[in-house]
Amino acid sequence: MDSTFEIDQEDSLIIVDVQRDFCPGGALPVPDGDKVVSVLNEYIQIFRKARAKIFATRDWHPPNHISFREYGGTWPPHCIQGSKGAEFHPDLKLPEDVTIISKAMDPSRESYSGFDATELDDELKKKGIKRIFVGGLATDYCVKNTVLDGLRLGFQVILLSDATRGIDAKPGDVMMAIEDMLKKGAKEAALPDLSDSLKILQEEKTTEKIEQETLRQTERKKKARLRTRGPYRKAHVES
Repeated sequence: MDSTFEIDQEDSLIIVDVQRDFCPGGALPVPDGDKVVSVLNEYIQIFRKARAKIFATRDWHPPNHISFREYGGTWPPHCIQGSKGAEFHPDLKLPEDVTIISKAMDPSRESYSGFDATELDDELKKKGIKRIFVGGLATDYCVKNTVLDGLRLGFQVILLSDATRGIDAKPGDVMMAIEDMLKKGAKEAALPDLSDSLKILQEEKTTEKIEQETLRQTERKKKARLRTRGPYRKAHVES
């Protein structure tokens, strides 16, 4: 892995398909897919602190999509437009200004990449983004294809290794996917590789804890004063 990455406004975080159907209990669960959520939430805070743009892709299939087994595809029906399964994981803390990219909407076309027949490339370039950090689901399908397309389109691409999980339909698929991404020019990173940003984040958390504790102490003192005054007030009224 590379040394520390400094996040700035020419960087963007791309969260790939962290949807209910790809998490445990969903129609097409990625093993431990929900484990990426808390890590991605950390990245979201870091990128927000740097005022960097955040994108979230989602499968947004019509009910008759070609990828479904009923229509000759590989997968069970999943992430159907407007369904519960197509929603983002409920614990994923997407910011209000996140840009959502819907993909795989053509019923006759399979699309794994967040760039395939979407506005993602145009949106990134319009905002002056040079480097993208990619995490999400699944490593060996939509993450891989998004990374490879990002490289092909001229972006520097960083794979967030601690924020991805794969299907591994055939044992070794995930490792092969990672090797392919790195061979094609992607770099790999994890939270510790954004150490300067993490230091700022930890300072913010410490400050927040201090503020919360101060508020709690003030509230306790206030309640204590009220408890002390209570009987005297009552006695004064009765006299």
